Amino acid sequence: MPEFMDVHTGMAGITPEALMEAHNADLAIQDEEGVNFKHAWADPASGTVFCLSDAPNAEAVQKIHERAGHRADNVYEVAVQA
Repeated sequence: MPEFMDVHTGMAGITPEALMEAHNADLAIQDEEGVNFKHAWADPASGTVFCLSDAPNAEAVQKIHERAGHRADNVYEVAVQA
């Protein structure tokens, strides 16, 4: 299954608790689109959040984020890794 990294911006000051809440909202419904969210990272200073997932396609990742209330700005397939 393809792997995706998505990016959210505009979340300046996000706390570890808020990040966990958003991540858990994704986890609660991820199976409905065949997505497996693996991990989330945040930079509170810049307001950037990154999420790593396995999914059938980028649209499935975005659907889960939208339904959870935090649409991603970009979803990238991670096609090459080192």
